[in-house]
Amino acid sequence: MLREQLEQYVAAMADQAAVVGQFRAFLEEPDSFQRSRPDGHFTGAAWLVSADGQRVLLTHHRKLDRWLQLGGHADGDEDLRRVALREAEEESGLNGLVVEPEIFDLDRHWIPERGEVSGHWHYDVRFVVRATGDERYVVSEESHDLAWRDIRSIAEDIDADESLRRMAGRWLDRQRRE
Repeated sequence: MLREQLEQYVAAMADQAAVVGQFRAFLEEPDSFQRSRPDGHFTGAAWLVSADGQRVLLTHHRKLDRWLQLGGHADGDEDLRRVALREAEEESGLNGLVVEPEIFDLDRHWIPERGEVSGHWHYDVRFVVRATGDERYVVSEESHDLAWRDIRSIAEDIDADESLRRMAGRWLDRQRRE
């Protein structure tokens, strides 16, 4: 499934061919969907947008102490779209979420050593998840806090995480085309 999604992504985002190449190569590695793989593993993430498409729900991540998109480990599940939806539901407490079928963004990033877990790579596959009902969230144990943030503000915030700015810009471009 991921192989096909990567092909569709690179067809739509030709400028991302090098990143897709990294993900394709890692997909061929054994246990790439297992958290126990010490050098890195696939993760699924959610660009969780409000019903009006103007805001995104971010987590102040407890372990990394930064504002990021929701998401988490695949733990053997090779359907990263399903992982993204599950993590969005678990980390936000929101119901009625809908996940889009195609990859929205790819990001390979380093996770620093923490306790007994050595530093490793996350091959993060991100999907748009849409809120369709009540947008009152519940902060999970994985977060210091959650907040709905204006997407345009993220795109313009030079201090925001680079991948968040990239996704915000991509979302705004998509909104202009629709």
